[in-house]
Amino acid sequence: MENTKEFRTWLDDMQLDHPLVIAGPCSAETEEQVLKIAHELKNTDATVFRAGVWKPRTRPGGFEGIGAIALPWLQRVRKETGMKIAVEVANLAHVKLALEADVDILWIGARTSVNPFAVQEIADALNGTDKIVLIKNPINPDLALWLGGVERLYTANIKNLGVIHRGFSSYKKTSYRNVPQWQLPIALKQRFPDLPIINDPSHICGNRTGIQEISQIALDLNFEGLMIETHVDPDNAWSDAAQQITPERLVEIMNDLKVREPKAEGQALDQLKELRAEIDVIDNHILDTLAERMKVVEQIGEVKKGENISILQDDRWAAILETVKKEAAVRGLSDAFVESVFKAIHQESINHQEAIVSGK
Repeated sequence: MENTKEFRTWLDDMQLDHPLVIAGPCSAETEEQVLKIAHELKNTDATVFRAGVWKPRTRPGGFEGIGAIALPWLQRVRKETGMKIAVEVANLAHVKLALEADVDILWIGARTSVNPFAVQEIADALNGTDKIVLIKNPINPDLALWLGGVERLYTANIKNLGVIHRGFSSYKKTSYRNVPQWQLPIALKQRFPDLPIINDPSHICGNRTGIQEISQIALDLNFEGLMIETHVDPDNAWSDAAQQITPERLVEIMNDLKVREPKAEGQALDQLKELRAEIDVIDNHILDTLAERMKVVEQIGEVKKGENISILQDDRWAAILETVKKEAAVRGLSDAFVESVFKAIHQESINHQEAIVSGK
C-alpha cells in the first residue's frame, strides 16, 4: 500500500473549515437519550454522530450495548439533524446489520484490530464498499499490526479509509487510561501523510479533565479530527461515565482549541532553520557520545568473557537508573523520558556484550 491523495477524498468532500469532530455517547442507551444528545450537537462542530451499539467489555456481566435495536434511532438522528452516523463493528453480523441500516461510517475498535482474523473477516464483508471505514489502533503498541489492519481494508478495495488513535494499554499505572505513545501515530503519519488520522482523547484520558489538553496536542501534530464521547448526563451514563463530556463542554473545548499553521514562512522559517541546524549539531554529539559509550561497554564485555561473569548485573543497572533519574530531574527531564531512553541504551549495551561473550 502506497500513500495517495485519494485517502483524503472522503474528508475533503466534507469541506470543513475546522477539524472533523465525531461526537456522541459511549453507548446508545435509549431512543430519547440518543436523540436529545444529537439535537444538542446539531449546531456544534460535530459533523458525525457516534454511538456504541455493540460494546466489547473486558469481563462478562457488564453493559454490552443495546444492540441492533438502536440502529433505527441513529437513522432518526441523521434524518432530523443532518449529521452522518457512525458505529463500531466487531464481526460479520455487526457489519451486515450496519450496512442494512445504511450507517455512514463504521469503525473497528482496538479490541478487534488486535486480531488479524477478525479484521480480515470485516474487510471481506465490506469488500468494495463506499462507506467510510476507520480502524482504531490495537490495544498493544504495535505499528505493524495497526498498519496491517489498514492494508487488509485497502486490499478489500475499500477506498474511504482512516485511522483512530486512542492510545495503548500499559501494565504500569499511569495518568492515562491508555498511554498516547505519540511516536506511533507520528510514524504512521510519516509513512502515509494523506491517510486521515482522528484522535480519541476520551479513551486516552479515561476522564473528562484531560480531553482539551490531549486534543490540542493532536491538532498540534496535524491530526485531522477528534472523536469525543459526549452525553447530556455524563455522570449517569451506562458506560465510561468518567470520560464523557456534555455538548456544552464540547463547544467550549472546540472554541478554545487552536489550529496551527502547517508550515512556517518568512522570519519564523529563518529562525526555525537556525534552531534546527543547532539541533542537528547536538544530535551528532549525542551519537558520538553513544558510540563512545558502546566502546567502553565492549571493553566491559571482554572482562566479563575472560572472567566468566554474567552479562546482566541487576544491582549496577538499578543504580544507573536511579542516578540518571536524579540527574535528569535537575535538568528538567521527566522520569518517564529518561527511563525509556536509558532502557534502550541498556538493551543496546547488552546486545554488544552478548556478541562479545558469545563470540559472534
